[in-house]
Amino acid sequence: MMTRMLRMLQIDMRASASLLALAALAVGVAAQTDADIPNSFPHVYPGQPSGDYSPAWQNYFQVTEPLPNVTVPLNRNWAGSVSVNRPDHPNDTYFFWAFENQNGSFTSTDAEKPWGIWLNGGPGASSMLGLLLENGPIHVTLANNIVPNNYSWDKFMDYVWIDQPVGSGYSTADRFGYIEDEDQMAADFFGFLSNFIKVFPSFANRPLYLTGESYAGIYIPYIMKAYFGMENPPVKIVKVVMGNAAIGSLQETQELPIIEAIGTYPQTIAYDPEVYAYFQEQTHLCGYDLNLTYPQNGHFPPLTLTLPEGESDSSERMVALAKSEAARLRNPLSAAAAASALRKREPSPFFGESEAELEKRHEAWKQEKRDLSGRANGTVDPWYGCFLGSEISDYATNFSKPWSLIPQTEPFWPYAIDQPPLLLDPTEYLNDNQTRTALHAPTSKDWIFQFDYPFNSSYASQTASNPFGDPSVEAAAFFTELATNLSAHNIPIVIYSGNDDSVVAHLSSEVTIQNTTFGGIQGFSKKPQTPWYDDQGNFAGIVHQERNWTYILIAHAGHQVPLYAPESAFVFFREFVLGNNQTGLVNADGSVVGGEQPSLLQGDVLPGQLAISYQPDPATPVTSTFVYPAATVSAWETFFSSVVSASSAAQATITAV
Repeated sequence: MMTRMLRMLQIDMRASASLLALAALAVGVAAQTDADIPNSFPHVYPGQPSGDYSPAWQNYFQVTEPLPNVTVPLNRNWAGSVSVNRPDHPNDTYFFWAFENQNGSFTSTDAEKPWGIWLNGGPGASSMLGLLLENGPIHVTLANNIVPNNYSWDKFMDYVWIDQPVGSGYSTADRFGYIEDEDQMAADFFGFLSNFIKVFPSFANRPLYLTGESYAGIYIPYIMKAYFGMENPPVKIVKVVMGNAAIGSLQETQELPIIEAIGTYPQTIAYDPEVYAYFQEQTHLCGYDLNLTYPQNGHFPPLTLTLPEGESDSSERMVALAKSEAARLRNPLSAAAAASALRKREPSPFFGESEAELEKRHEAWKQEKRDLSGRANGTVDPWYGCFLGSEISDYATNFSKPWSLIPQTEPFWPYAIDQPPLLLDPTEYLNDNQTRTALHAPTSKDWIFQFDYPFNSSYASQTASNPFGDPSVEAAAFFTELATNLSAHNIPIVIYSGNDDSVVAHLSSEVTIQNTTFGGIQGFSKKPQTPWYDDQGNFAGIVHQERNWTYILIAHAGHQVPLYAPESAFVFFREFVLGNNQTGLVNADGSVVGGEQPSLLQGDVLPGQLAISYQPDPATPVTSTFVYPAATVSAWETFFSSVVSASSAAQATITAV
């Protein structure tokens, strides 16, 4: 059974929203039963029309009552609960909050006027996180104030932020009405849209941009699979956009890219060549050193997961470690939860361990001299097996500055390596009764960042599923079929990544692209290495475009790109999503618009920042920066250039053979 669970670990997160504390998640998984699963229902506010959805509901959904702490004028906006049309589950609804681009645009009958939908991930995360912390028109501050966002995506088009699947955020679900799998999620999504366009009929014919991040990387492919199977879809999707989306397996998203993440931020190993050699060897022994070629020469073999020494398929402790890894994929925006997850200088806890067991294992861990220097010995590490994501987090926390200097739990923040955990939290604001009433939000539940999504009471058989309880296969399993349908319907796809994210690192997206056939060719024909720039002329990252596929790597951005790099995200959306910027486009003659600059990359690595921001005192949001001595950095650059050169020579030999 455990083998099956590990096989099902190939879950793509695309999570976006808030990292649950591992300890809290442990308690939730251990204790939750059918009776504990939330049961909620929408609230009927004064003025709700009777009968089926229709344009008469527009006035009801419009937000007309004042929102707390909003001191600037807002464009017209609408919010509330809409049924997903699930038979026998009338309380299954999606909650939406929508803003119009300009006066009158939201109800415009102009068939050329675009609109967008945003989905956060989880699973079980609220898309209000995207609205209030990332790409929405208003943001919540640390002081719980509301400020305008100058880089909001509704400046380009009418935008709708949707809480889904049912039960997430302010969406509601009865206790047995949660989704069984992602196919049911997609059916619910179109059930919602069929009702939404009854209220706003013009959206049926207007071009829809379907966007999202993190676990939305599994939502969106399943939504598109359902879309292509419909004879008369309720909407017209014209472009698909996924950010930091773990499309492939858990190994591909979290474990395989760790060596590239270290190359991007060698501060994680204190610029130590011996420790790099250790992780390089582990990457090879685990089968994670895939050879990307352009175009790709054959498909990658399925990745297997080597377990820590002494762990068997039936090991309860192994299940716990798998869940711990999965928890890293959950929403990273709740810093308060994350900060209490791990105690400093200890390896990641296993679920169900007592304090005595944890302390005993901690002592054993210290005796193993986990600094890893000189430890390359030709075997998979017995302590971690091939869970390299947990290993690098533990290593940085215990041995690498500035993280090893910080008197707090989990100072290493894998969602944005160069920054500390974020403290932003819209929970208080969204649960203010004035806010709730203005948004026509349900009164049967409180809004939360994210919860451990039950997948219709799947906890009883969770060891037979992936760590999230989601029984669906990874999206990458049908990506070539999806690409064929996208091409047939002339729907472009945009995949973007923040360079500072090690939880769903950009290499995992590149692996998926190179393993997918689109336009008759497997993967990109040329390596992405064309720069693009923001409006001030600053280098913003790498762009590559071929055969209706666009790949964007965004410099100095973490897992939630619009949060960490709002201006770059704004320009990216304007130029490469809504616009027709051809930078990085491969022409018929093989030339690339904007040219190619191999010097931007070191192998597959876009170097990160030298300065690491950190929070010396966990009780205050004040940050400092730490930079290693210039001599240390220079010695590393000399070492790493030799590693890259050796790797390039080896790949050239493989290609020639």
